Amino acid sequence: MSGALRIAAIQHDIVWSDRDANFEHLAPMVRAAAGAGAGLVLLTETFSTGFVTDDVEIGEPEGGPSSSFLLDQAREHGVWVGGSCPEVPADAGDDRRPHNSFVLAAPDGTVHRYRKIHPFSYGGEEKYFRPGTDFVTVDIDGLRVSLFVCYDLRFADEFWQLARDTDVYLVPANWPAKRRLAWTTLLQARAIENQAYVVGVNRCGSDPFLSYPGRSLIVDYRGDVLADLDAALVESTRAHFKFLQDRR
Repeated sequence: MSGALRIAAIQHDIVWSDRDANFEHLAPMVRAAAGAGAGLVLLTETFSTGFVTDDVEIGEPEGGPSSSFLLDQAREHGVWVGGSCPEVPADAGDDRRPHNSFVLAAPDGTVHRYRKIHPFSYGGEEKYFRPGTDFVTVDIDGLRVSLFVCYDLRFADEFWQLARDTDVYLVPANWPAKRRLAWTTLLQARAIENQAYVVGVNRCGSDPFLSYPGRSLIVDYRGDVLADLDAALVESTRAHFKFLQDRR
């Protein structure tokens, strides 16, 4: 295994339900991150709309404006760019609820999609978003990168399932201020227990319902906060501290 990667976790506010305003706001941030040497730029959950649950028309088709923005940014700057957005699948039928899709775009035009498996039922997300079913792991410059979204962070068993084939987990979120301690604690726990990096990028600011603290973190396999990721360090740590083999 080899590979090292610099990730930019862009912690940003979101203009409620206004894609064009958010694209205009975020494009210079992506450009700056790429110019500073990032190989992967991660935006938040629902980066283009906010966590809208009061508009049945908020969904867009796969390949719509939000994923097109990510792909255009990836191609323009030669970096990977990702974030989640509401996407209605082509086979949706009469159920027009979108997936909360984590779209990860590569510089060569390839697009990967992870559809959030766990809607946040406490907030009624399942009424407005359909659940996904499949895990997604992508190779980025020698790093095995697994994709999750926000509330998925609470389900440790699913991170465990992917641990042996994962060097870094990406978790874009809209995690509210009132549960800020859970956010930072769970990011560090997922990193420590799986001996992997975890990148959590959370929005800041507020929407019509909640405020958000940011507190985005890039955490290594020891629980320490850092900026650069190296697959060789994951491999050597797991070889020295053979904890994963004891998992049942």
